[in-house]
Amino acid sequence: MNRWAIELKDDDKGHKVDPAAACAARESPARFVWVHLDGREEETLGWLKEHAGIPESVIYALTATETRPRCEAINDGALINLRGPVAGDQETPDRLASIRFWAEQGRTISVSFVPVDGIDLFKEKMEEGKVKDPGDLVAGIAVALTKRLDPVIIDLGDLVDECETALEPEHAFETRRKIASARSDAIVYRRFVAPQREALATLAGLEVDWLEEDDRLHLREAADRFARMAEELEAVRERSALIHEQLTDLRAEQIEHRGLLISIIALIFLPLTFFTGLLGMNVEGIPYAKQPWAFDAVCILCVVVAVLISAWFAAAHWFRR
Repeated sequence: MNRWAIELKDDDKGHKVDPAAACAARESPARFVWVHLDGREEETLGWLKEHAGIPESVIYALTATETRPRCEAINDGALINLRGPVAGDQETPDRLASIRFWAEQGRTISVSFVPVDGIDLFKEKMEEGKVKDPGDLVAGIAVALTKRLDPVIIDLGDLVDECETALEPEHAFETRRKIASARSDAIVYRRFVAPQREALATLAGLEVDWLEEDDRLHLREAADRFARMAEELEAVRERSALIHEQLTDLRAEQIEHRGLLISIIALIFLPLTFFTGLLGMNVEGIPYAKQPWAFDAVCILCVVVAVLISAWFAAAHWFRR
């Protein structure tokens, strides 16, 4: 089963321990223990009820299928839901995977349904003794999530920049596809980035003993970076909508220009069709019908009329876009 626990011992190093035993001994002098559970396992809910010793409302919040970033103080602990990039190439319905924390003095319980990028790194840090308390863990993971998500948001902005410089008729289809993808991604990311800033700001303001001033500074820094990312995503969405309108106008202009060319060609051939129809009637009395030069004369007349009409359209600037 994919659950583990790391306990900080007297040698200032983290050691792997049994999760159930770690929870049972939470009143012991152990300075800090981190228990991580896989929310996809059916036994997780029952395990939390049996071993965690936390409020039932927290248990159901940790194992809920759908969550949004939030922070809620409960007694001396805090329920924290965060979102971050998915680890590896796993496919998920959401672009950002959820990780939930219950943090209190001396203990943190985390639950994730999909591996979140950066969690393994903090597992190693705790084993090395670089994570001392729940504040170090949650603040460090929050900062790590911002660092991993920031390049993704920057890439979205760069993609919109490329689309703005590629507003040409020959690139219209490809640009429309890219800008639609960028706009969709911006909407999805902003759905979680904006509330994550509020959750981190709320966590930084909690009056709890396990949050030191250094942790609060890191949480505020992460909240500010998420605020900037939310603003960037809003700008990407607005710019994408504007580019889409420009592409629509460009397409309408192309259709209008092509329709104009077709109309000009039809107008040029309209009098020529009249001449050929009139002279092609199979009746007596058509002038010069018996003359050998009559066909050449009619052809020359048609060419002259077509040239004159084309010259008139050119003088009227009908051929310009």
